[in-house]
Amino acid sequence: MGKKRRKFTDKFKAEVAIEAIRGVKTLAELASEYQIHPNQISDWKKQLLSNAPELFSSKKKARVKTEEELTAPLYEEIGRLKMGVSVMFAEKQRGTSIKKS
Repeated sequence: MGKKRRKFTDKFKAEVAIEAIRGVKTLAELASEYQIHPNQISDWKKQLLSNAPELFSSKKKARVKTEEELTAPLYEEIGRLKMGVSVMFAEKQRGTSIKKS
């Protein structure tokens, strides 16, 4: 049975990549310290450097919606559905039905 593949958190990857960017230690030293292949550290470093400008971008592409913005349309739909049920129930009680045009 082969080795189990290790999974690293995003936070860990960022920490290692930042240390590589600082250049205080060589890739070989970092690889030895964290038990990771130097190529993996280089890849994380490249990813960090290529995505860094997006962190400071004034145009937020993926704007985070507030809880109210997410729930408001849902509550509106619930209200519409309740009204529809109420109307149908009332008409059933009266014995009439709505004619759709």
